Order: sequence, then structure tokens, then C-alpha cells
Amino acid sequence: MPLASADPSRSWAGSGLAASRAGIMAASKPVEAAAGGGSAGGGQGSGLPRWQLALAVGAPLLLGAGALYLWGRRRRATRGGGKGASERKTPEGRASPGPADGSGGGQPDGPGGDEMSPLDRAQAAKNQGNKYFKAGKYEQAILCYTEAISLCPAEKNADLSTFYQNRAAAYEQLQKWKEVAQDCTKAVELNPKYVKALFRRAKAHEKLDNKKECLEDVTAVCILEGFQNQQSMLLADKVLKLLGKEKAKEKYKNREPLMPSPQFIKSYFSSFTDDIISQPLLRGEKSDEDKDKEGEASVVKENCGYLKAKKYMEEENYDKIISECTKEIEAKGKYMAEALLLRATFYLLIGNANAAKPDLNQVIDMDNANVKLRANALIKRGSMYMQQQQPMLSTQDFNMAADIDPQNADVYHHRGQLKILLDQVEEAVDDFDECIRLRPDSALAQAQKCFALYRQAYTGNNALQVQAAMKGFEDVIKKFPKCAEGYALYAQALTDQQQFGKADEMYDKCIDLEPDNATTYVHKGLLQLQWKQDLDKGLELISKAIEIDNKCDFAYETMGTIEVQRGNLDKAIEMFNKAINLAKSEMEMAHLYSLCDAAYAQTEVAKKYGLKPPTL
Repeated sequence: MPLASADPSRSWAGSGLAASRAGIMAASKPVEAAAGGGSAGGGQGSGLPRWQLALAVGAPLLLGAGALYLWGRRRRATRGGGKGASERKTPEGRASPGPADGSGGGQPDGPGGDEMSPLDRAQAAKNQGNKYFKAGKYEQAILCYTEAISLCPAEKNADLSTFYQNRAAAYEQLQKWKEVAQDCTKAVELNPKYVKALFRRAKAHEKLDNKKECLEDVTAVCILEGFQNQQSMLLADKVLKLLGKEKAKEKYKNREPLMPSPQFIKSYFSSFTDDIISQPLLRGEKSDEDKDKEGEASVVKENCGYLKAKKYMEEENYDKIISECTKEIEAKGKYMAEALLLRATFYLLIGNANAAKPDLNQVIDMDNANVKLRANALIKRGSMYMQQQQPMLSTQDFNMAADIDPQNADVYHHRGQLKILLDQVEEAVDDFDECIRLRPDSALAQAQKCFALYRQAYTGNNALQVQAAMKGFEDVIKKFPKCAEGYALYAQALTDQQQFGKADEMYDKCIDLEPDNATTYVHKGLLQLQWKQDLDKGLELISKAIEIDNKCDFAYETMGTIEVQRGNLDKAIEMFNKAINLAKSEMEMAHLYSLCDAAYAQTEVAKKYGLKPPTL
């Protein structure tokens, strides 16, 4: 699991392009920049993303993952009455916002105004206001609704709430958002479950940039409508993304750098085969340091920060690497290019892209540097650009790497993953083929090529090609029985095909090969939820993942997902906050804040209106 968490709903969680199931499974969700806005479950026709595996729901795929907790329950919602994507622009035609019961609607009783009751006169004023509204005469409509409000007896809550809501609708047409919010608030005070008023106030809060208030209102609307109205869900998604980005920008700017777990770092470096800095100390490097002579040898040992950094890598003493590389760079030593690249890599691993970029730029611009160093720097910068949702710059860097080092298998391997994320599967397969040609023993590239072909067949609903791809997985794991990634990717495909028992077996094989890979336990736990709806087993496996790696943000996020669905919102928020503190990129942090905000909004709605979505 090199650079991304193994969560296929989050493609770019680390310092570059993942070279394992983490990245390749992200084909389930094209990156936001490439997809023109992003989607929770991926592009059209994509398979189940991670959160759907966990919850086994059918949320609309065009909606963002940030709001999944608001509408992820739509199939289990107990309240119907959804209105699809219908607009809520017109005023109420009857007094009560609830079902018509024969009272208070239509024309006033009696032929003369003198015989009319106060409520009848209020209704008549409201009806006249509706006529003005339909004619586009909103100022006159407001006057009529104001008259209706003044005439209506104070105890007629349902009628009064309608009059306020209708006046808010007229104010909305005039874009008087403050007045809209005020009148909707009156309507909701009189009728706390008034969907039209809540949604109209949510839209007004959006215009007034009151994101928190907007989210709470639209959350209440989603719950009341049983998660059936596309408009309200889209608004929830929009405001969650805005809130997430806003909070992440501030938090990420002031965050303390955090070194990932040793397992994460080792897996990351194992994704490169032509990366000089990831290789063990060379024989020549060791001999310089091991010389018994005094003088020159002792100076090398004392001052060569890069060689000391490499030694710390072998010892898994990762916290000292950046400082040792800095010594080499400041001294303009023999290994300056290598030190720049190694320092940049660890800056990326701790989530400090701003510090990494100048180092990468410097290596790339060193015409006299080893071409493999420059190509590796381009791969990592291209991956960083993709993480930052700049696919054009990312593509340019990968293409440049292929131009300057055409025999470098890593370039094609990582570019293949980029092409999958950009939904360019045929080009991805070509890149994997080139990687395999250069390195026939690359089990990972063969597994990922198979997964790319599977995604293409699956999204295209081509049964014969799906069958061929599944056979391809069998061939890969037979040829490379010690490649854990092959089993994990096959398990994902089997899960798509609802062959849960066999998928579970594949995860077990993966765990046998990599018992310290926390993300595999999380995926196995998610499988238990989809397959057997076994919450206890799922949570047990995810807890095991956290025990193995307490820096596994994917495990905390997944735990939060499940706790939301169980109705344990405080626990969910705690889990999301732990994941936020471990986030390796601003984009990932924004995603996690969106999930946390969605859960928090539900706690506020529960307090205010007594509304709770159905739970697992």
C-alpha cells in the first residue's frame, strides 16, 4: 500500500501515485479533477466504492462521498414521499404543509367579506398572493401574504406557517435572502417538520454563506424526505465539500508533520524498482564508510549526510532522514542529487508537498544528474500534481519521464495507474504491458493490468470480458503465489461479482502473506458487512487493523462510517477526528472533514427536531 490508503473511494491519500491495490482500486472512483466534479461512487457504470461496500446501500452515484452519511440510508429509510428532483419554487396552495384534510384550503366560505372569519380573510389574502406570485408580481404577493399573516389567528399554527413560507418564496424570487431566512424560521418555529420551509431556509443560508446552518437544515430535509430528493442531497453534498475544503485548508496549513507507519513506508518504496534512493547501500558506499583509515574516511563518515540517511533507512529510523539529507544538501556533497530526492520523498510521505516540490524541481533540472534520479523525481512530482487535482501537469511529468528514461519500468507502472484514474483504461493497459515487457517478473504490474481489464469489462457490462478478466486473475495468482496485491485485487473483483466466500478466501491469503498490512483487515471487515451484515465481525477486524497500525487513517474512517450507520454519532465523530489528524494530504483531510461534518449535523438535527435516520 504505497501512497494511498487502500480505500478505493480516496485515490490520492499520500505523497504520490499508489503502486498497489490502493491506487489501482481507485479506478472505482475517477479523481475529481478528471471527472469534472467528482462522484461518490465513481464514474458512470463504476463498481461499488468502499463506502458502499461498508453500508450496502445504493446512494446516487453522481453525488459526492462527503454526504454519504446523509443519504446512504435511502433504501432503509422508513419515510417515503420523496419528490425526485422536483423544484420547490411555488408557494403553498393550501394552508397546511401536511396532507390535505379538507380544512383551510381553497376559496373563502360565504359570498361576502363581512361574513368571513379572520382565518377566511387570511386565506383569501393568501390566495390573492398566490395569483400575484404566479404572475411574477412578487412585491404585490408579499403584501398579500403579509396581510394574511396579520389577519390569521395566532393559534392557527399550520396556516400561519404556510403564510410565512409563501412570503419567503416571494422574497426568494427577489433574492432577498435575509428576509427568506427570517420568514422560514417563523414557519419552522410554527411547524418544525415543514420540509419546504427548511429547504428554502437552507438555500438562503447557502446564499448568505452560513454553511453550518445550511447543512443542518438540509440534513433535516434529507431525513424527512427519506433521502429521496436529489435537490436536497446535492445541496448537502455541495455544502459539505465547501466546509471540508475550508476547514482542511486551515488545519493542514498548521498541522504537525506526521511520519507514517514503517509498514506504509516500506510498501511505498517497494513500489519502485528503478529508484536509486530506495535500494540498499551500494557496495562502494559501504566501503567508504567502513574504511579503517583515519583522515579522509573519517571525514566521509562524519559529514556524508546522505549515506547516514541511507543507513537510517535500513534501520527503519525514518525520523532522522530529512535532517541528514539536509546536511548533505547544505554541504553540496557528492550525493546532493540523491539527498534532494530522498528528502523530497520523505517530505511527501509526511504530507508536506510545499517543501517537497522545490527539491523535486531541483533534481529534475539537474542535467548532469543520473537519469533515473530525474525520472523518479518526475514520477513523484507527477503523482503530487495528481493528488492536488492537476491531471494535466501530472500527465506532462509522466510523459517527460518516459522521454528521458524510456527503459524505466517504474514510469509505465505508475503512469498506468494515472491513466486508470483518468478513465483511460486502454492507455493504462498499454503502459502496464510496457512495464511487463521491461520487467517480466513484475507481479504487481500483471495484477494491475488484469484489474484494469476487469474494470473496463465490468463498467461496460461485457460478461464475456468480465469472465476473461476473472480467469486472468486466476492465472496471475498461480504464476505469482506470493504477490499479496494479486489476491487483494482479485478479492475486489470477486466482491463486485458478489462471490463473497471466495473473496474472503483471497483476503485470508493476502493476510497470510502480509500479516502486518492493516488495510487488508479493513477490507475483510467491510466484506463481512456486505456479505453477512455481521457488524460485530466487521468491527473486530477493523479494530485489529488499528491494533496493527494505529496510524491507519483508513481504519478510523471506516470505523466512523459504521458508527454513523449504527447511530453512534459521538463515537463516529471521534473516529473521524482521529483520521483527520492522520491525513496525508489536504484533499484527504477535506474529505474526512466532510464526513465528520455530516455526522455532526445529524447530532444537531437530532437535538433540535428529534429526527434520527434509520440505523443498521
